[in-house]
Amino acid sequence: MRMEMTTTITQQQPLPLGHATTEPAVVRWLLIAVAMLFLGLFLLVPMAAVFAQAFEKGVGVYLASLRDPDALSAIRLTLLTAAITVPLNLLFGLAAAWSITKFRFPLKGVLTTLIDLPFAVSPVIAGLIFVLLFGLQGWMGEWLVRHDLKIIFAVPGIVMATIFVTFPFVARELIPLMQSLGSEEEQAALALGAGGWTTFLRITLPNIKWGLLYGVILCNARAMG
Repeated sequence: MRMEMTTTITQQQPLPLGHATTEPAVVRWLLIAVAMLFLGLFLLVPMAAVFAQAFEKGVGVYLASLRDPDALSAIRLTLLTAAITVPLNLLFGLAAAWSITKFRFPLKGVLTTLIDLPFAVSPVIAGLIFVLLFGLQGWMGEWLVRHDLKIIFAVPGIVMATIFVTFPFVARELIPLMQSLGSEEEQAALALGAGGWTTFLRITLPNIKWGLLYGVILCNARAMG
């Protein structure tokens, strides 16, 4: 009996780090090489080409181009769009992730599908939808003209289109994280008398802060792109 227990314990011991997988070393190195080659061809080479073209005529010319009025206007518009879009998507992502992971309600699957919709819809199609809604010949075009409001080819239209293409990022980072964490800690805090905001600030937010930060970074990068 003692010998059988010793054998069982020995068999359950974890394998050394070098033997964590059963694939031969050649297969592992081949997969790593393919992944690195893919990243090099489709990520590093284009980035290197962009920087090479930007500094082709020297750093001075590049810095001087940043002082061009058109360049400054584009930079201001980009920063303004990101400054409006990212906080709104942060609030939406938190609310959507909280609703999906903490509550049971009808059409939860529909909400989850709608969150993923911008990943499936082309930005060109999204732009066409806004033109059909707010353009001169769109559904709201005449009303906007009568009230001297401009949406398309203006800051409101840019912000709305950017929100549409970026709103899944924060929610998609938080939903699986909050599902894996569960709600036991929040329920314990509520049972001990903590309020909703106190529970969120003291328990939920510290647990999801890194996923939230990653989602905000992805959202900001997509908005500025």
